[in-house]
Amino acid sequence: MPFIHSALKLNKDKNLVYTAMSKHLFYYRMQISKFVLENGGVPLNPFMIFDYFLLDTVERDVVREGNNNLVKRADALWVFGPIANGVLAEIKIAQAAGKPIRYFRIEKSSRILPVSAAEAEMEEEVAEFRAELPAE
Repeated sequence: MPFIHSALKLNKDKNLVYTAMSKHLFYYRMQISKFVLENGGVPLNPFMIFDYFLLDTVERDVVREGNNNLVKRADALWVFGPIANGVLAEIKIAQAAGKPIRYFRIEKSSRILPVSAAEAEMEEEVAEFRAELPAE
């Protein structure tokens, strides 16, 4: 008798979506992954894959390089919440690779809403680079 499992019938291709977010939104990581799944994508959520920089058990640049590789392999990059310096770097990598980029705002109720690049919030340390944000 051959092996049978319902997972063998679930093979529809879906876009891999890298979820870029500030470390200040770490606590929204599950809601963000859920949002991507509910919107037809497969989340590549760095805070679900590497937790919080693997609890600093490896050099942060090792994790950053892992994140950059995920960005390059993803089909799209979705930005959640205020843009931090690391998120801006991920945006630049996705832009250079020609990936589609979307922006979202998270309300305190965990409601996620699409916004334009012009409406995306920037953390203070990168606010001067707003003009470098690619439109979606």
